[in-house]
Amino acid sequence: MQKQEGFRGNLEMIASMTIAGTIGWFVVMSEQSPETAVFWRCLFGATFMLLVCLYKGIFKQVKLNKPSLILLTVGGVALSLNWLFLFKSFSLSSIAIATITYHIEPFILVLLGAIFFKEHISTDKVLWLICAFLGTIFIIVGKQEGGAALTDKDTYLQGVFYAVIAASFYAIAAITAKKLKHIPPHIIVAFQLFIGIFVLLPFTPLGDISAISAVSWSFLVTIGIIHTGLMCLLLYSAIQKIPTALVGALSFIYPVVAVIVDWAAFDTRLTLLQFAGASAILIGAAGVNLNWRITKKKLKENRNELV
Repeated sequence: MQKQEGFRGNLEMIASMTIAGTIGWFVVMSEQSPETAVFWRCLFGATFMLLVCLYKGIFKQVKLNKPSLILLTVGGVALSLNWLFLFKSFSLSSIAIATITYHIEPFILVLLGAIFFKEHISTDKVLWLICAFLGTIFIIVGKQEGGAALTDKDTYLQGVFYAVIAASFYAIAAITAKKLKHIPPHIIVAFQLFIGIFVLLPFTPLGDISAISAVSWSFLVTIGIIHTGLMCLLLYSAIQKIPTALVGALSFIYPVVAVIVDWAAFDTRLTLLQFAGASAILIGAAGVNLNWRITKKKLKENRNELV
């Protein structure tokens, strides 16, 4: 029974990360501004999660106090701004580069934990942080190596910068979620999505709804229901069934799928330096997520040499 549950958890995690890896294509194909895409993602996603919570009777299990409401609101603002800057990054750099750069989030989370919660940063994490930082530099230089025009370079760098901002906001959202362990994740996501609606409302041209084509609507609805609602359900279900280390390992399906989709749909190919940078970021992120150790291994090797 446990094996069967673990197998199901693996499939759910793989499915959720595969869905996440395709979102860039759906955003681009919707032909909507990042503000519009995020607004409708929040609206459709919040509606879906509300129905799920009502169906499961989750609202009856929760009593929200003032501190919880403040954390939920901060998390909702951060989550919506995270999506906004990530979607902006897709069109300015590329889906592949934006998604890979976005995966510096674990390092930002570590730094925020050290600054605000005085959490200890191990030597290993510092080394993985340096690895990812060098990877980000390689990605930036990699575009310049491609010989693009100056305006293209500026746009590309802006896209990379937006991906870093997106990762920073996601880290803030993750920190607030950690402080809300007593609240079911479905409630957290539903509340944050509703906050996102109001954050993006002033920047969304609702008067132009009639100009949105049926095809664009299909992409927006899919982003809200599949890439937000269904993906969250699969992710939370998987987390309950498989070890944390396996969750961390399978999460790297997300950027791999994004790179493949970007190449297949838009013929986007990484330069040698970009590939090296992407590898450094993903290896560094894996090192942090999976607690890979560097220092102890080296100490053992040194001891063996002395013997």
